[in-house]
Amino acid sequence: MKQPNKIIVIGMGFVGLTLAIFLTSKKFNVIGVDTDQNKLNTLLQGSTPFYEPGLESALKSSLKKYLSFTNNLSSVDAADIVFVTVGTPPMRDGSIDLRYIKSSTKQISEWCNNNHIQPVIVYKSTILPGTFENVIKPILKSLSENTTVNPEFLREGSALQDTIHPHVIVIGGKEKPALSLKRFYQKIYEQKIPIKTTSATNAELIKYANNSFLAAKISFINTIANICQRFPDSNVDDVAEVIGLDPRIGNLFLKAGPGYGGSCFPKDVQALLSLTKNLGTGSDFLNAIHKTNKQQAEMVLKLITKQVKSLKNSNISILGLAFKENSDDIRESVSISLIEKLLTKKVNVRVHDPRAIDNAKSVFNNKVMYCTDVSDCLRSSDCAVLLTSWKQYLSLGKEFSKMRNPILIDTRRLLANKKLPVKYVGLGIGNEIVS
Repeated sequence: MKQPNKIIVIGMGFVGLTLAIFLTSKKFNVIGVDTDQNKLNTLLQGSTPFYEPGLESALKSSLKKYLSFTNNLSSVDAADIVFVTVGTPPMRDGSIDLRYIKSSTKQISEWCNNNHIQPVIVYKSTILPGTFENVIKPILKSLSENTTVNPEFLREGSALQDTIHPHVIVIGGKEKPALSLKRFYQKIYEQKIPIKTTSATNAELIKYANNSFLAAKISFINTIANICQRFPDSNVDDVAEVIGLDPRIGNLFLKAGPGYGGSCFPKDVQALLSLTKNLGTGSDFLNAIHKTNKQQAEMVLKLITKQVKSLKNSNISILGLAFKENSDDIRESVSISLIEKLLTKKVNVRVHDPRAIDNAKSVFNNKVMYCTDVSDCLRSSDCAVLLTSWKQYLSLGKEFSKMRNPILIDTRRLLANKKLPVKYVGLGIGNEIVS
C-alpha cells in the first residue's frame, strides 16, 4: 500500500477516537465520522466525551493540523483506508446489536459506489464469528474483496499507550487486503510487533476468546478470594503472587476484587455464551464465568451486612464508581449494582469518584448523595466500601475519623498495609469470615 493521503474512521467512541488521534500523530490526514453532532461539537472544542488519560491533550494537538470531523460520510470525496469502529452493544439475550455495523456498512457501500473508489475497509468493531461472512459481505458485495477484520485489544485507562504499543496485530480476510493492511502497520510502527494474518472468522473469534479468557482468570481469582475469606490468616494476594509466577499462568488479571465490569468483558462473555446457545452447544464454562462475576456484588453486600447489623437508614459511603481506575466508565460496574441493592434496603448512600460522578447522576439522579471530597463522603458514615483502585485513595487515613462507625470494607485491599483508625475488612483476607 502506498502512503495513504486520507484515512476515515467511522465511529468516534472509545476505540475510534483513540485510533484517529494516534494516526494523526503519524501525520496522516484523518476524518472522523459520527452521526452524533453534539459529540462532534464537543470534539471540535478540544474536549473528549469520556475520560481517558492523555487523550484530551492529544486531541487538541491533532485538531491543529491533521484531524477533522463530519457527520456525513458522503461529504468526503475519497480515502485510502476506512476503519469501522462503531459500537456493538448487547441486547437483552446477550447477543450483540448489529444495527450500527449494518448502517455504517450500507453507507460505505453507497459511498464507494457513488465515488467509484475501492479503499481498504477495516472492521475494528467487536463482531461475533460469522458476522463478516453473513452480514457484512452481502452488503458490500464486490467491495468485500478489499475488506479485513482487525480487532482491537485496548484497555480503558491505557488506550492511547496500547494503541502506540500494541502487543499484537490481528488481520483477518483475503490475502490482498490483509497484506496491504499488514504493510501499512509495518510502516507506522517502528518497533517490531507480531502481526497475525488469518481468516476473517478467526479474527472475529480471537477477540472474544481473548476477552473471555481474561474474564475467566478474574472470576477464578475472585473465587479463590472468597475461599480465603473463610480462613483466618489467609490472603488472596499471597496466593495470586505465587501462582502468577508459574509461566503457564502468568501474573496478569489475578488481582481479586468485586468483579469485572466495563464495556468489554461482560458484553463479550455474554455474546460468546449466546452464540454457543444458538449453535446448540451451550457452555457451562462461560456461564460459570458470568455467574461467578455477578455473585461478587452479593459477596460485598454480605460483608456490609455482617458489619452493619441494621442497614435500614444507615449511612454507607461508596468510594469509587467507575469499573476501574483512570476511567469514568460505569457500564457494568459492580459499584452501580451494589448501590442499587443498598437502595432497595433503604440505605442512605453517599458516593465519591474522581471522574465518574456525572455518569452516576444519569443513573441515580437524586437517590444518592454525590461528594466531590472524600471527607464529605465519609462524614457520619456507618461503613465505607472501597471499590475502585484510584491512586487518590492510597493516601487516605485521617479522613476515616469523620465516620460515625469507622468500618472500612476494602474490596481491592488497597489500604491493607496501612494503620488506619478503622475496623479494616479486606475482601480476600481471612480476617472476617462470611457465612
